[in-house]
Amino acid sequence: MTNRRQFLALTSGFVATTVASATIPAFAGSKTRSGNFSGRSDHVTTGKTELSSNSVVLESDFSLDGAPDPRVGLGKNGKFDPNADLGALKKLTGKQSYQIGSGINASDYDEVYIWCRKFNVPLGVAKLGN
Repeated sequence: MTNRRQFLALTSGFVATTVASATIPAFAGSKTRSGNFSGRSDHVTTGKTELSSNSVVLESDFSLDGAPDPRVGLGKNGKFDPNADLGALKKLTGKQSYQIGSGINASDYDEVYIWCRKFNVPLGVAKLGN
């Protein structure tokens, strides 16, 4: 009976350690950057956003006053990148998340955009900090 307890204790610890160490690399390189929106093109866009390696999150305080065809995307140095369009804005207010496709490297960008595709203008931009 003692050998069985020792075996179970040993294997349980080994499995837990193996699982824990296997998950660490998945998070090791991810860096979340955040910023606050400011409106553009006579639109009111407010709230916080966060960019990680695989998603953009518009936080619960996010708000856009409305526009035709608003999109969420990424840009750099004041320029929206149409190749980093993450999709249509799901709703005008509140928390929402957008997945970053495998062909987009989030670390290449320093801004999150709310973009009007119909008129090709920014509705809001959040400059990301470290």
